[in-house]
Amino acid sequence: MGRVCYERRGWVFGIWLLVMVVGGVAFSPLFSTLALNKPSQGMESNVARQVLTAEGDYYDKLIAVVDGGDVRSAATGAAVDRAVDDVRDIAGIKAVDEPAVSADGTALAITVKFGKMPKSEKKESLRAASDRLHQLAGEVPGAKVVVGGDEPQAQETNSVSGADTLRAELSTLPIVLIVLVVVFGGLLAALLPLVAAIAAVAASFAMVLLFSTFLNLDSTVISVVSLLGLGLSIDYGLLLVARYRDELAAGHSPSRAAARTWATAGRTILFSGLTVSAALTGLLAFDVARLQTMGAAGISATLVSMLAALTLTGALLGFFGKRIKPSQKAIAKAARADSSEHGGFARLARFTQRRPLLITLLASGLLLVMALPGFTATPKLPQLDGLPRDVMESARAADLLEEKFDFAVQPPVIVVARTSAVELDQWAQRWTDDPSAPRARPAEQTGQDLAMVAFDMEGDSQSQAAQDFVGRVRADRPPGGESWVLGDAAVIVDLWEKVVEGLPLAIAIVLISMFVLLFLMTGSLAVPIKAIFMNVLSLGATIGVMVAIFQHGWLSGPLDTLTVGGLSPYILVLVAAFAFGFSMDYEVFLLGRIKEHVDEGQDTDTAVRRGLQRSGRIITSAGLLMLIVFVGFAIADLADVEELGIGLFLAVFIDATLVRCVLVPSTMTLLGKWNWWAPRFLRPVHDRFQLRDSGNLPDDEPEFELTRR
Repeated sequence: MGRVCYERRGWVFGIWLLVMVVGGVAFSPLFSTLALNKPSQGMESNVARQVLTAEGDYYDKLIAVVDGGDVRSAATGAAVDRAVDDVRDIAGIKAVDEPAVSADGTALAITVKFGKMPKSEKKESLRAASDRLHQLAGEVPGAKVVVGGDEPQAQETNSVSGADTLRAELSTLPIVLIVLVVVFGGLLAALLPLVAAIAAVAASFAMVLLFSTFLNLDSTVISVVSLLGLGLSIDYGLLLVARYRDELAAGHSPSRAAARTWATAGRTILFSGLTVSAALTGLLAFDVARLQTMGAAGISATLVSMLAALTLTGALLGFFGKRIKPSQKAIAKAARADSSEHGGFARLARFTQRRPLLITLLASGLLLVMALPGFTATPKLPQLDGLPRDVMESARAADLLEEKFDFAVQPPVIVVARTSAVELDQWAQRWTDDPSAPRARPAEQTGQDLAMVAFDMEGDSQSQAAQDFVGRVRADRPPGGESWVLGDAAVIVDLWEKVVEGLPLAIAIVLISMFVLLFLMTGSLAVPIKAIFMNVLSLGATIGVMVAIFQHGWLSGPLDTLTVGGLSPYILVLVAAFAFGFSMDYEVFLLGRIKEHVDEGQDTDTAVRRGLQRSGRIITSAGLLMLIVFVGFAIADLADVEELGIGLFLAVFIDATLVRCVLVPSTMTLLGKWNWWAPRFLRPVHDRFQLRDSGNLPDDEPEFELTRR
């Protein structure tokens, strides 16, 4: 493949240029098609919303709060009446409720209901209604107006998510380029991985836009695709360009260096793409549409990144390969047969090999301590707590509604039943003595034989008390026909049940996939078991630190993070899948080099030292570049994106440093020859289906000589 892309560079580059153009064009319409993060897909709480939307007189709402001024004066009343009349005349507005005055008389709320219409028309109606209601700030002396509600919050969330993604990419790419220039010592070599990353992200955007035509996607999918596209593409491009320069330093011509690079590092990247995809396949085991969609998008983005690295990078080397020369120092090192025994990483490996048991215990103990906060983890969707008040007006409106009207925009529990509002009211009264002290709002008739009632209660809308109340309501439903329970507490109950239900199958898929792939690569059973054990330790430490930051608020000031009192089950599952995939990614990078030396007949300790020396710089450089990308997402405004960025930052940092550079050498030293053990009956399986990054390399003899001059 490397030689074909090298020689057919014009065609390959032309195809990817077209892909980049299509991806760039897709960026804007993609965000306009995204839905609000509705986590209830595939569960009872989502069925209830679907019934309300399809059968009921249930409409998206805009709620404007006029805060301050003399809201009870005749002048204010006249101004509000004029605004209400104007809003009622806007196309697509179903109704405008009479303004409600707060108990303390300092604010009033105006609720606007939208009719059922296409999304583009609703957006225009929302803009017109919002603009007209904002004018009240100039008509009521001393007042300010904030607009919130379901639809404004959905559109603001998408807008902020788009801004987060764009800012992350624009802010990190220049820094990534600088680091690549330092790593390679030249601008041209640094640009190749970056161009491949941009192409992969553009292709991923086009792919997600295609998904959006038949799937209800939300803004988190974009962050997932961008993270994977940027991180993996840069990693893969770095590995290819670095190996290409090594082959040049060994004396091979550019075309032969490319062919040899793809025969070694190219196979490693192919294997890495398969392992990351296998880790993400676990997401498909959850009976939750949002997780399955993210899994499919993540797998697609991984394969696109792998394809971009293996094809576009080869074409770019065809154009510029002769100008990407190894340094004189690299040429001199290549001339020394024992060069891989010298260097910082070889010394680090030698240090761990002197006291392997002590190093293993200390490193494992540190990871276990970091994992301790994870035992206090509480599942919680960020919801309003995860929305930034400084950039989201709808979040500030929700705060005012709760503070001055005792009205929760997102009630903990809502019951929808095929009955009348009167009968539903009577049923709701039986819960007045419930231990959770719910307060039932008046039931509403939302359609023919379809009514709904909302319950408010003190404290967090996703508290354990609220979740327990959901269980009691579902055990004692309204009499008559069908009924459904939704609301914040119901969503988290449904979601957590689905996660727990799908977890065994997801774990089995990931572990079996990792085990099989690593066995096919190494021919060993010990290496996969050890790798999985270390990845579990690394993942536990990552989750523990995430709980400390987002649930308990540790370092929330310096990190400028939102403390939401728990971890989103979505982000928890995503971080686990991605972290496992990235961990195996670096495992493959390192094992690929170690296995090369073992296959050459070297003992395990020597192979570990030389493998770490040859791959350590690439692993830490790749890890550093990924960390830079993740920082761009960790400084996002939305809590979901913050959690994802910081979670993956922690996972990669722990894995690329403590695990790969310390635990791997020490544990492989402890195992010695047992690293490569496998039952005799499995050896023919490995020999036939093996996946390795070594083997018959093209043109082993150098074609010409590079000198130090």
